[in-house]
Amino acid sequence: MAENIARVFADAIAPDPTRPLLTWYDDASGERTELSGATLANWVAKTANLLVDGAAVGPDDTAGVLLPPHWQTAAVLLGCWSAGLTVAEVPGPVDVLFAALDRVTETDAWPADERYALALDPFALPLREVPAGFADYVVEVRGHGDHFSSHGLGGGADAELLGRARARATEFGLVEGDRVLIDAARHPEPVDWLLAPLTVGASVVLCGNLDPARVADRVAAEKVTRTVA
Repeated sequence: MAENIARVFADAIAPDPTRPLLTWYDDASGERTELSGATLANWVAKTANLLVDGAAVGPDDTAGVLLPPHWQTAAVLLGCWSAGLTVAEVPGPVDVLFAALDRVTETDAWPADERYALALDPFALPLREVPAGFADYVVEVRGHGDHFSSHGLGGGADAELLGRARARATEFGLVEGDRVLIDAARHPEPVDWLLAPLTVGASVVLCGNLDPARVADRVAAEKVTRTVA
């Protein structure tokens, strides 16, 4: 059976769902958000249910994800893959679209019937003003269930992505149990900052607008074992 990203994610959090799995820093705003495996899994399940029950999409459908590295982006991507969607890598028509507020103007190149906007607020607060033609992701997702079964969804796209991710994990020298600090600006691709660590059971300290002067203290405070900067 083809490899399944949802299963890799489940396996990564199974040993201890309470441990920090993804810690997000934004050195421009001072934000720090920490998600355990269980908390991220909750967001992922809600996103997958939003897609299936709210947007009526699923296997063989496509998603556009115009989002930067961020903890909410992880929830969106893993939710898409859990629901069996293919995340498009080039502009074009898609079945559902997720876009950060600052990229809404780019969405003409990504026509979609279902469109969600994200403010990427530190506290996942609703949008102050929802762009025309969009729904607010954090408002819509909260009303959906906390559990989702992928039923073995996934296929060639999953296997190809996971193959690339394992290759990157090897390049980065990642091993099971690592706590890896990643510079989001230098490694913006989800294969690097999300999937590569998951494939080996590593946890992530993902840093946006990384201030080099803070790296040493952050490595110590977060008990980082590997830096990918």
